[in-house]
Amino acid sequence: MDDSSDLQGRSALITGGASGIGAAIARRLAGLGVGVQIADLDLAGAQAVAAETGGEAWQLDLSEPGALSGIQLEVDILVNNAGIQRVSPIEELEPEAFHRMLMIMVEAPFRLIRSALPHMYAQRYGRIVNVSSVHGLRASAYKSAYVTAKHALEGLSKVTALEGGPHGVTSNCVNPGYVRTPLVEQQIADQARIHQIAESEVLETIMLTHNAVKRLVEPEEVAALVGWLVGPDAAMVTGASYTMDGGWTAQ
Repeated sequence: MDDSSDLQGRSALITGGASGIGAAIARRLAGLGVGVQIADLDLAGAQAVAAETGGEAWQLDLSEPGALSGIQLEVDILVNNAGIQRVSPIEELEPEAFHRMLMIMVEAPFRLIRSALPHMYAQRYGRIVNVSSVHGLRASAYKSAYVTAKHALEGLSKVTALEGGPHGVTSNCVNPGYVRTPLVEQQIADQARIHQIAESEVLETIMLTHNAVKRLVEPEEVAALVGWLVGPDAAMVTGASYTMDGGWTAQ
């Protein structure tokens, strides 16, 4: 079945859409006929992706609760993708940093879902995709805030699936391993510093040690999975978590 025939004219909001996975998702959905809104703290980046995809840009700071107060979303597809990372031992992680990460990756998705559901329920159609991580299913040392946030996002997604199902709304997570993005490039530097090894050693000895496939995930691969999840062939898929991790969680 051709996804574009079903998605033509639909609308989507993608958070963290100015680069990396979010930008790849915006391009994929736009190619399927979806009108995309790119929300990101980086306005210039969001505008660049919007210009490329024929979409709209929205500067949004998801760490500020007031940024989402009173909004009413009228979109058919919501992709909660925005995220940040902080690699630090628990005893050295500032509580403020922990709180900020949970705001961006848990509370903001909750607020956006809450705002989007009335419209989705009214039309009896909606697709919510939460870009989680292999860290929504597994833990790694020095990533307490990120692992906590992604585990919480998994729970939020499943509850949304249960409540949304009778109204024609699906909710799923995608769970990639390490993706070739600026966020991961920064992690390589952080991991090298914490473990006192060369950056060239980080991929093989730290990041990909559990992988059967020894490479980074490409953003376009994640976008392809999202495109399928919002398309007609996935209408019965909800409350699921789809790993794309090179076999990491097979162990």
